[in-house]
Amino acid sequence: MSSQTLAIDVAGLVKRFGHVTALDGLDLQVRQGTVAGFLGPNGSGKSTTIRILLGLLRSDGGRARLLGGDPWQDAVTLHRRIAYVPGEVSLWPNLTGGQAIDILSHLRGGVDRAKRDDLLARFELDPSKKARSYSKGNRQKVALVAGLASDAELLILDEPTVGLDPLMEQVFTECIQEVKAQGRSVLLSSHIFAEVEKLCDTVTIIREGRTVEAGLLSELRHLRRATVSVELEQAGTILASVPGVHDLAVDGDKATFTVGEPELGGVLSVIATHSPRSLLSSPPSLEDLFLRHYGGIGKTKVTQTTQAAGRR
Repeated sequence: MSSQTLAIDVAGLVKRFGHVTALDGLDLQVRQGTVAGFLGPNGSGKSTTIRILLGLLRSDGGRARLLGGDPWQDAVTLHRRIAYVPGEVSLWPNLTGGQAIDILSHLRGGVDRAKRDDLLARFELDPSKKARSYSKGNRQKVALVAGLASDAELLILDEPTVGLDPLMEQVFTECIQEVKAQGRSVLLSSHIFAEVEKLCDTVTIIREGRTVEAGLLSELRHLRRATVSVELEQAGTILASVPGVHDLAVDGDKATFTVGEPELGGVLSVIATHSPRSLLSSPPSLEDLFLRHYGGIGKTKVTQTTQAAGRR
């Protein structure tokens, strides 16, 4: 993929803090006009990666490009083209929310007041209150309004919905969909799998400072087997010898197993011959994919799946 089509292009990124290696050859790509999920538990290297992209840290190796520029050398120029929303928002306690939004907006060169006012109404935020009186959720809304009201080409969002209630999470979802429709790019770091599955085109999962899975979300789901639960007229053990059936668990005439997409049709054909009373198939989820990498021991090798997807 041409670097000109990438809002973020990170390859082999390395960062050490003394004897601790925080990033160990990490790869991350965000295509222009897409929403990219960035997943990993605390300590996996997400925050260090974001700090390098923001020009707050200098990497020790590898490549990091942000909107075609160097995040360290071109920080001042790039900061006028990006918006950042952290998961922990600290505000000036004696300023009102509206004043804080205006200050943050002017750092990028100005504010579209009509857009700001629309977002204040949608997020139900009173901008006349002092920041010290705000709850965590309202402090989060201040940062979201400031970021979303901008014309930033790239939004870097680090756990942006922490503290928001479900109604405000839905408003956030609508706003990100609008950002994408405008051709802008989003890097979304989140622990909420449903949020990532709903919003993101691609996902990158990291572990111990390395990329362990990356690519189109629609394709990554196929890397996991679907879970099938079935009730038969006879003992479920009859499925033990069926090709494609994995992880079989039997309780009398009830059976639960996993099956890959290529084998699913054949397995269902066999089940049909055994007079099934009920059948439920659950497609693989992003959470399944995530837990696959965090249920084992040691480092996982980088998957080649989406390097191919990324070249499309």
